[in-house]
Amino acid sequence: MLFRSTTETDLDRVTAVTVDEPISWIPADRYLEELAEGMYRPEWTWIAEDGGRVVARALWWGQASSEHPVALDCLHVDPSVADRAAVAAGLITAGLRAFAEQGATKPPLYNATLPNGWREDPDVVAALDWRQEAARAAGLTAEVERLRFEWTPDAGLPASSGRLTFTEGSDEDFLDVFRRIAEGSLDGETRRNLVALGAEATAREEVDFYLSCPGERSWWRLARTPDGQVAGLALPSATPYSRNVGYLGVVPELRGQGYVDDVLAEITRVQVEAGAELITATTDTDNAPMAAAFARAGYRTVQTRMIYAVPETSQATQAAAS
Repeated sequence: MLFRSTTETDLDRVTAVTVDEPISWIPADRYLEELAEGMYRPEWTWIAEDGGRVVARALWWGQASSEHPVALDCLHVDPSVADRAAVAAGLITAGLRAFAEQGATKPPLYNATLPNGWREDPDVVAALDWRQEAARAAGLTAEVERLRFEWTPDAGLPASSGRLTFTEGSDEDFLDVFRRIAEGSLDGETRRNLVALGAEATAREEVDFYLSCPGERSWWRLARTPDGQVAGLALPSATPYSRNVGYLGVVPELRGQGYVDDVLAEITRVQVEAGAELITATTDTDNAPMAAAFARAGYRTVQTRMIYAVPETSQATQAAAS
């Protein structure tokens, strides 16, 4: 079994792969379109060959400006392979090793998109099982289940209580609020980053990430109470595909008072005024209060994502070793 990245001469064989399982996959037309935009690349596209036949494919994705891939979008092994999980694990491992050798300091995650209620569908469970086994075997052992939400104009703008005002702020202002709202956060990634990186580095990583996103920096807002006290932040953002909620949070001392609804309403308003007709959002399944806030604001659940990543502690160790 040969694991390798592709070249332009492999294009026809890469795009000939089809997936008939009920799990996220990238069809040929999307791959070709985003290949032209630099979001898929031959060196980020890996195949497994057995006797010259392509038996597995892994498509890693990144933004057009990315130096290294961000996520594994599509993982497929031909059903004729006896141990699909073993071949998939070998393919993921080979790709991650190559990316690290090329200077990637943060291994890309694996993102498997599933329909709502997927646990009640044996076909979906089966499609995920061997992929999950492969991801774990390749070292992507930190698992998060996330819900994806969408807002469309038919839902109407969510109501705001009017208790908060929203102002612009400097990067340092937002950095300070990020530090504060990380305390006691129910977001799984934030909690893991706090343990691995500490509050300062976690806040800096968040600010840098959202500065790098396609959304406008001018959309960012600080939330304030009538007396000027900072209550939280609202960071409307975007992906290459749609506008999204980005990040929102309320400082610990003001939680439990319903301010999250006002912050989410402000994000939605900013996006709509900027022309958005679709706004997406995600939150961990463990973060029930945030999921409830999305529902109150008219955001509907459209799918589930299982995310597999290298644990933050392992990343920190690798970074120190390099």
